[in-house]
Amino acid sequence: MTAEFTILGRGRAGRALAEAWGPRVALLEHGARPEGLVLLAVPDRAVPELAACFPGRCVHLAGSLHLAGVPCAHPLTSFDGRARDWAGTPLALTGPVPDGLRRAFGDLGFAAFDLPAELKPLYHAAAVLTSGHAATLWLGAEALLRAQGVALPGRGLLPLAEATLRNVAERGAAGRTGPFVRGDEATIERDAEALPGPWREIFLKLGRGLG
Repeated sequence: MTAEFTILGRGRAGRALAEAWGPRVALLEHGARPEGLVLLAVPDRAVPELAACFPGRCVHLAGSLHLAGVPCAHPLTSFDGRARDWAGTPLALTGPVPDGLRRAFGDLGFAAFDLPAELKPLYHAAAVLTSGHAATLWLGAEALLRAQGVALPGRGLLPLAEATLRNVAERGAAGRTGPFVRGDEATIERDAEALPGPWREIFLKLGRGLG
């Protein structure tokens, strides 16, 4: 079977998508210069130079970056190098993404929508808050406990994180719980005092900011 297009970049996104599409695609290193349609699964900083190598026949995955004349398809997920169930996962399209590539993403379950170029940084910032920053908070909370000799059994804080996401998915803002939601000022003050300075500021700003 002849590949429909090439994925350039063997990072987590490139490997995951290549595994999911199978023989429909070829997966090559950054330095390759294939013919036909090319999907750039490379770091943002590498996109401009590589896009110039494939004028009129490449699409990039960079959620925040906009290049005039170069379309973008950004999957709103966190890749780990393996194919997963992406049913219902948003796919932000900016510019004239070829129909064949749209269909290929659709075959994997991605839900495409059009994202104006000027809104890409805001969209990506929201994604970073949801993914990278949320993970930093969870990992940091675990590290705070570990530093004081508290080793949580089982799966640690993950069941709490999963239950919180499930509640929010089902109930929206009403799925939030905790002392800031209840207005329990005594608990908030006591908890804040237990935290190191930078974490105390984050704790209070996030709690007060969301009300």
